[in-house]
Amino acid sequence: MGKMIYLLEDDEGISEVLKLLFGGEGYGVSSFSSVSSFMDGIGEHAADLFLLDVMLPDGNGIEVCRYLKSSEKTRQVPVIMMSAHADRYDIRRGCAAENFIQKPFDIYDLLRLVAKHI
Repeated sequence: MGKMIYLLEDDEGISEVLKLLFGGEGYGVSSFSSVSSFMDGIGEHAADLFLLDVMLPDGNGIEVCRYLKSSEKTRQVPVIMMSAHADRYDIRRGCAAENFIQKPFDIYDLLRLVAKHI
């Protein structure tokens, strides 16, 4: 298996498309639909990149990003935030993510961002 992406996305359709897309590029994907499941599963495999949605049913991706960047175990792992509602300024102010992509996004732009940071 290639590099591992941890995906936190509550929209099942987006999640499925991203898993297929990343899998086709040789990446492994662990997908989570809630903050609680993400936090429970974070220790299963070493992540090479975190891709986090902002608005989630039980929390906020910005808070998850803050947690990841404050933890010794995960602070060096790149984080890409994605949102239809927040913008780059909100993300930059909220956490130290390496990058941000606005939804709806171009699949090729997302693949380029992931390849750049992974």
